[in-house]
Parts: sequence; structure tokens; C-alpha cells
Amino acid sequence: MNCYVCAAIRLTAYVLLTLVLLPVQVVAVACKMRLAEELPRVYHALCLRILHIEVRVSGGDLMDGPGIIVANHASYLDVPILGALTRGSFIAKSEVARWPVIGLLAKLSRTTFVERRAVRSREQNDQLSARLNNGDKLILFPEGTSNDGNRVLPFKSTLFAAAERTLPDGSQVRFQPVSIAATRLDGAPIGRDLRAFYSWYGDMDLAPHMWQFMALGKVTVEIVVHPPVTLADAAGSRKELARMCEAKITQGHQAALRGIHQGIPVQLIDSDLSGELVGFSPLAIISEDLRLFGPGRQFGS
Repeated sequence: MNCYVCAAIRLTAYVLLTLVLLPVQVVAVACKMRLAEELPRVYHALCLRILHIEVRVSGGDLMDGPGIIVANHASYLDVPILGALTRGSFIAKSEVARWPVIGLLAKLSRTTFVERRAVRSREQNDQLSARLNNGDKLILFPEGTSNDGNRVLPFKSTLFAAAERTLPDGSQVRFQPVSIAATRLDGAPIGRDLRAFYSWYGDMDLAPHMWQFMALGKVTVEIVVHPPVTLADAAGSRKELARMCEAKITQGHQAALRGIHQGIPVQLIDSDLSGELVGFSPLAIISEDLRLFGPGRQFGS
């Protein structure tokens, strides 16, 4: 059942959180502080708490060091989930840079914007390679658009061209497939129709969708982490590399939807903090949750 009082509280908490941390990130980026790399992860994790999203992980560990995490894409909610699990920057289509608020947040989290035109492919490949050579971890949604969350769309192989470059140490760029699936609402399985409350695609308007999502209870999202692969694993073909990643992600996604993959809940928030969002002051929640990612953090790097 929808709780619009809950939605109002969560929206207030989200706005306050963004207003508090946005100027901090602006200064960190302008001064090239290390905080500019750390703060987006904290922000994403706090957003998951506000949105009442439970993340469960199965499979292996997310890789350390430079490389590209490749994932299926059903919603803008995929961004805070992956952003909270690992320290990395997203690769997004150029249109996102012009979106109100979201575009600004993307720029401040050091997102790399790319165009679909083939004429820009070489320049964009150079840009991605420079980020990887600098030791950055990137996050890519190679479907090129979001969908209803019940399937995985064909991958576009263009951005896999970064696989054809080598890193400064002579090693090949690693691509790690990750499957994302929204599976439960308040502990009950989500069917095909209800998954639209998580998925954002087609001509859906963002604001009404976010409002409806904030009125829901706890949504469980399964993350299936697959082993990294390189161009050598794909016989030197970036198209084959894209196909391999697509196959792995599709397999993990469908298994998660069928309940075969049921991961371990990830403790992104300090385990000493308890209580649900509803009934607590948003300011108090934000203040307490800034203890996030202290020495006892539970997942990722």
C-alpha cells in the first residue's frame, strides 16, 4: 500500500541531503580534493537509505583498480545502487548533462558523457582511456537506454572499444559484468507489472515516478557480480566481448528474477544505526548517517 506521508518525508530528506552535500562537492571538485571521489559514494548510500532500498549481493567481489563495470539498466535507481557499492564514475549519454538537477549531480560525480554518433567514437575512446590510465573505475550501461526490468536489451559494442587499449602497466582493460534485478517489495516477490514501480523507461515522467516510488515500502534489489573479462577472453573482438558480457548479465538477471540468486544483504550503513526512516527526523537521519563508511564498512572499495 502506498504511503504518501512516507513519500513526503523521504522527499524532504532527499532534498535536504542534496542541498547540504552539493556545495561541499562543488568545492571538492574545484579544489581537486580526494573528497570529490569519496563523497558521491556516501551520497548514493544515503539516498538508498532514504529511498528504502535493500541491496543484496551474490557472486564474486567487485574488482579493485581501473576497469569498467558493465551492467543492465532499468531505472535511474540503478545509479545510486552501483554508486554506493563501489567507488567509480559513470559513463552516460550526453543528453543527461542537460537534465535539470540530475545533470549537475552527474557532472559533480565526474561522469563521462558520450554521444552515439560514430564520428565522435575515437575522441570518446581516447577520453575513456585517459580515465582508465589515471586509475579510474568506470560504470557503463551498454544497452544505451533503460527498459522495463523484465529483460536485458542488446548491448551496443561501440563503447567496448576501450578494451582495445592497454593500461600503463601493459595489462588489458578489465570489464566486469554485473546483473541488477528488482525482486521484492516488502519481502513479497515483484511480478512483471509491479516491477514498473522500480523501472523508469519509455515516456515515463521522472517526477511522478519518483513520487510513486517514494510512497512504496522496502524494495529489494539483487546484484549478481560476475568475474571480469578482457579482450583476450573474447578472441580479440570487442563485439564478442560485448556479447559475452550481455550473456552473463542476462543469465544472472533472469536467475535473480526467478529467485535462484538470493544474495546477502549489504550493510552500507553503520550497523549500529537502527530504526526505519518513517517516524524519524530527516535531519537526524542525515546527521547520523554521515558516520557511513567509517573503519567498519562492510562492502566494496
